[in-house]
Amino acid sequence: MLGMIPGNGHPFSWSSIINGYDPAALARCPYPGITAYMSAHPPETVGIPGARVTHLWTDDPAEAPLVAATALIPHIVKRPEDVIGAVDAVVIATDDGLDHVRRARPFIEAGLPVFVDKPLATSIEDLRTFIGWEKAGARFLSSSGLRYAPELDAHLGGKSGLGALRWVSSVTAKTWERYGIHALEPVFRLTGPGFTSVRLETAPGLEVAHLTHRSGTQVTLPVIYDGGATFGTVQLCGQQGLASFRFADTYTAFRRQLVAFVDFLRNGQAEYPFTDTVELMAVIIAGLRSRAEGSRRVEVAEIITALSP
Repeated sequence: MLGMIPGNGHPFSWSSIINGYDPAALARCPYPGITAYMSAHPPETVGIPGARVTHLWTDDPAEAPLVAATALIPHIVKRPEDVIGAVDAVVIATDDGLDHVRRARPFIEAGLPVFVDKPLATSIEDLRTFIGWEKAGARFLSSSGLRYAPELDAHLGGKSGLGALRWVSSVTAKTWERYGIHALEPVFRLTGPGFTSVRLETAPGLEVAHLTHRSGTQVTLPVIYDGGATFGTVQLCGQQGLASFRFADTYTAFRRQLVAFVDFLRNGQAEYPFTDTVELMAVIIAGLRSRAEGSRRVEVAEIITALSP
């Protein structure tokens, strides 16, 4: 488990979901939300059979001892590269999409499978690097945990009876580059690939992405910088009805995400094609370009074309 930056406590939660946790140490975790949803699951019920987080590195060395104590991690390393030769795979646990190439490179080049926290890449240059690595045979996955949110289950494959989706809204927090993927990826599971354009409009403390899809579905993704109180709210409007729900079961979403990575390590099969991840990142990058260019409507194909060598 490698990397921890301000505002992202995944090394606490992900490591605990895999290893189990120490309740006394968890109580001192600086992320109250993590303490709450992990504590709802007794330690003896937590863990992913056959998988262990054995080594830890955090950007600030002073943070590592509490993470290790919380998630029962036996080894803290001085440098991320020190885990090479000692582990079967690595998790890059930071959500800084502009820095993932640097963080992942030593492990990709060493032939280790890697999970990269969302978003995989927020620039054309970095996404092009990951595409090249994938074509050369590198094994890595990246996703938002909300891809696996259990609240989506009732709406996948047309099970909700809403008919063809006409409009979808999914609310997120923080910023488009950091948390836009949390709003986008669960919507992607409902629509499938085929996003065609993005227009990102901004106001103080708020960004709203307007997306079009080849199916005709229109998508609105509000990013409310201080919107923790509304994060994860989704509305689906179809030909035959509507549904509204909120993502709330963080533990199950993260556990499913981590199990998917462990299964990928065991059988070599990803649950979704890499082309899905490329399209998702192209939408995020298109939104960034739109914002930088006065909310111009940016065609996703414009970004995809720029990814070609």
